[in-house]
Amino acid sequence: MDHKKIPYYGLFAALAILMGYVEMLIPIPVPIPGVKLGLANVIIVIMMYFMDTKSAFFVSLIRVILSGLLFAGFAGLLYSLAGAMLSFLVMALLKKTDQFSIVGVSIAGGVFHNVGQIIVAALAVENVRMAYYLPFLLVSGVVTGLLIGVVAKTALGYLKR
Repeated sequence: MDHKKIPYYGLFAALAILMGYVEMLIPIPVPIPGVKLGLANVIIVIMMYFMDTKSAFFVSLIRVILSGLLFAGFAGLLYSLAGAMLSFLVMALLKKTDQFSIVGVSIAGGVFHNVGQIIVAALAVENVRMAYYLPFLLVSGVVTGLLIGVVAKTALGYLKR
């Protein structure tokens, strides 16, 4: 581990947890359960491009676990963990291909975060009908992924200067 990167790990982890907390405070006027902005993902996407994928993975994992324990409880932790890990896996694979922009990677992350959560929900309630939410969540994943990607791209431009 590069000792020069340690302060960045702490800073990015703290920012991601803070963004997750801020997101809890923002009411979203959408009648569909599970729709969120994904503000903490801004930090993870930035970290994937500013540092490296491995570092971003560990910060994402720390963020999900700490935020889940602090703000969401065990059930919320399971949903967040499933969504975040599937989302991260897809984003890492797409980034590695160099075929997608940061915005495209972020959109895929938003979509697959929701897919991961629907899979866990369907398993938890033992009912495949949870998939009825999927079209609505996919649209919200595209919209929020687009917004997160644009913010991350803009912030990354400032960080690289």
